[in-house]
Amino acid sequence: MISKQKPRFGIDIDGTVTTPDTLIPHINERYKTNIVLNDVIEYDFLSAFPHPVDRNEFAKWFRENEAYMYSVSTIAQDAQTILEKWQHSYELFYISARDISVFNITQKWFEDHKVPFHHIELIGSHDKLAVAKKHAVDVFFEDKHDNAVMLAEELDIPVLLFDTPYNRKSIPSNVVRINTWADANQWILKHF
Repeated sequence: MISKQKPRFGIDIDGTVTTPDTLIPHINERYKTNIVLNDVIEYDFLSAFPHPVDRNEFAKWFRENEAYMYSVSTIAQDAQTILEKWQHSYELFYISARDISVFNITQKWFEDHKVPFHHIELIGSHDKLAVAKKHAVDVFFEDKHDNAVMLAEELDIPVLLFDTPYNRKSIPSNVVRINTWADANQWILKHF
């Protein structure tokens, strides 16, 4: 465990720091579809497809193109400004399901977009529980419903869940649904 000087925030990257629809144009171009974010009602892009797609082929295409897609990801509105304000009062620990193979691209994206960070950990899996526990995060920012619920329940911490069409199932009381980084900032100012 890393020693803490200030409250530590665990922050997901995709769909949280980046916009939840940032990968959709790439998917639409590759698969000749016209999916929009509102079509994605499960944490699975393939569920929104109007026609069947081979999951193995999609996974292969995604792996081959993820570095490029991540390098051109769109930053969420107000994320940079708010994270820049927070960097002096809180420790910003990014914990992502991205594979370690895209670490350099991820770090470069943070630097190019002037998004401050104290630590970036790419775990190659959606199971963030052990890493969040190891780093003793005080609050987590997430867009994946089951991650948010698991982190909140297992670690007994608040989780701010960025609202999207794919995460609208019921949530426990310590998962707080928010719409924007401005909402996140208001909640943090009130509770931290």
